[in-house]
Amino acid sequence: MFFDSNTIIFVIVNHMNTIPVHININPELYKKNPESSDLGKRIITKSIEMIHEIGFEDFTFKKLGVEITSNESSIYRYFESKHMLLVYLINWYWSWLEYRLAYKIQNIKSPKEKLEIAVDLLVQEVINDNDFSSINEVLLHKIIVDESSKAYHTKSVDTENEKGFFKCYKRVVGRVSELVLEYNPDFEFPHMLISTVIEGAHQQRYFSQHLPSLTDFEKGKNNIVRFYTNLVFKALNIS
Repeated sequence: MFFDSNTIIFVIVNHMNTIPVHININPELYKKNPESSDLGKRIITKSIEMIHEIGFEDFTFKKLGVEITSNESSIYRYFESKHMLLVYLINWYWSWLEYRLAYKIQNIKSPKEKLEIAVDLLVQEVINDNDFSSINEVLLHKIIVDESSKAYHTKSVDTENEKGFFKCYKRVVGRVSELVLEYNPDFEFPHMLISTVIEGAHQQRYFSQHLPSLTDFEKGKNNIVRFYTNLVFKALNIS
């Protein structure tokens, strides 16, 4: 893995080809790039584990410092608050998912097939950890489902949006919205459709774990993916 101050670059070997994967993170989200040091990577690794285990509300830099055997003040040299750390993690996730989307549809010609792949990617559960650097994608996806709305359901959301804190998420919605219009150029609400699919799927996964009577999730039947794929293509019905 190679990196500069703003970009994490993963190198993936695919048969005979080496593919660099760029994960762009807004430098305003951190004081010091956590990928630039062993301590920074430990902060990211352990924070993902702890937020998943105890929840964002109970997670503190003091508790994190104990877990990584480092002073709380050292964590503040990387992130000014746990809110900024959460937004950083969310940005990483959506940048990673954007790469996966581009990779999966790059040689697909059919607009319908590209959109099917995109919807599946947006709503499926992440079950394989590709072991990229200090990020556990399986646990990070669970944090996205459980905690990500807390990053933008705040009084500072407008200011942070102007700074580009949610650009990665919006870019993914924009890219999939383009696939919607490629499939049906006359559809009036592509961004509303895709953001509804993403947020709705996250809610359904949350309900399946905590409020099961609010969902029709059944283990092994992939109902969430099936439901939202059906919803998208019925909304885009081409007569």
